[in-house]
Amino acid sequence: MLGNRTSRAALSTACAVLLLATSACGSDEPKDAGTTQVRLYGTDGNMQNSFAAELKDRASLVNGMKGTTPLTPLPESFKERLRNVDPKLNDFLYAAESYDAVVISALATQLAGTTAPREIAQQIVGVTAGGQRCDEVAACLQLARAGQDLEYRGVSLTRAGFTDTGEPATASYGTLHFDNQQLDDGKTEFVGAGEESGASSKAPPRGRKARGKAKDAPLVMGGLLPKTGDLALAYPPMAAAVTLALNEINAAGGVLGEPVKFIEGDDGTNPAVAKATVAAHVGQGVSIIIGAGASGISRAVLPDVVAAGRILFSPSNTDAGLSAVDDKGLYFRTAPPDSLQGRALADVMLRDGPRKIVLLARKDSYGEGLQENVRAELEKAGVGADRLKLLTYTPPADPKTPVDFTGIAQEIKSFGPEAVLVIGFGESARAITALADAGVQIRS
Repeated sequence: MLGNRTSRAALSTACAVLLLATSACGSDEPKDAGTTQVRLYGTDGNMQNSFAAELKDRASLVNGMKGTTPLTPLPESFKERLRNVDPKLNDFLYAAESYDAVVISALATQLAGTTAPREIAQQIVGVTAGGQRCDEVAACLQLARAGQDLEYRGVSLTRAGFTDTGEPATASYGTLHFDNQQLDDGKTEFVGAGEESGASSKAPPRGRKARGKAKDAPLVMGGLLPKTGDLALAYPPMAAAVTLALNEINAAGGVLGEPVKFIEGDDGTNPAVAKATVAAHVGQGVSIIIGAGASGISRAVLPDVVAAGRILFSPSNTDAGLSAVDDKGLYFRTAPPDSLQGRALADVMLRDGPRKIVLLARKDSYGEGLQENVRAELEKAGVGADRLKLLTYTPPADPKTPVDFTGIAQEIKSFGPEAVLVIGFGESARAITALADAGVQIRS
């Protein structure tokens, strides 16, 4: 995959240079030079089947929309196991990352021999790098119970382990295409990013052999996932994956001699809701909190989590700035940082050869962070700053109060771009309808 990524990057750079003088590399001249026509692009927050439903009777507007998301080719057996948990599941965004976050947490706890969060945290990176490789929950738990150093390779974590900061050293991205109001799996391509050499080489503390039930068992985990709010459309696959991991861990004998206990919790895609959930989890003895869904929510609650001495382990945070956050060694994620996704997304856009591009993003750490990464990658490929327009919008505090994109849509139309990247969650569907209402022709 890395070789494929390199060749695409070279092609993208060449295309960007040629764009100044020609319409080569995949983009035709608009049929009507006086009419604004754009291609739509999206990101992991809106590139899923459930996003089309957000446009209701105007769902056809997403036809032709392209984008990227952290995505590994998922084994059919994994998808089937997820459907056994939730038969209605039709998206798998962050399912693999959610599954692996729970499994890694369980293995680290078993090796630590205690449910004390700080001791578990010292084992998490080591579980993914070095030691005897394993990829099945039961086999990995057996190694952990023997106190043996192991290297977990799961559904999302396939090429390399975590960096010293507790996040994937490598990533796989899927380039997705909407067709007939749903993602066309037949057009999905996978692109690798990152370097295996970035994985940690530090030895974790020696694992403890299991000697019956630990005195502080059971391990209690808590959810901090977006059951409600702007990111609620991503909740079903994440919740199904967490349940699947817990079922398989407990079927294999649990952790520290007892079944793992899980307490559900909502982050609401809202700092106030998330903080209340964290406080409740702390009061109920939760050691590891799985979440939050959005990067901005994790930033908001992390000080509370750290002050309580608990672990925050997100399957979906991509804000690159979180790599350097002051977490006292208690924050981890299975989702790769947007410094990697920015390259993949810029590559997808440049293949279509746009000469003028708008980057529209949520005004939060996720949106502005990814916007900046994409901007930097486009400029590196030769797209001049005068051909880029960066816009942001403030997400609503209450999902019942939608964002008014009318002014932004007019500003985009006046700029006359050939491509619009929308970095947002479910609320960003209104940006697309606003563009259409403003008279912007969206290419399918």
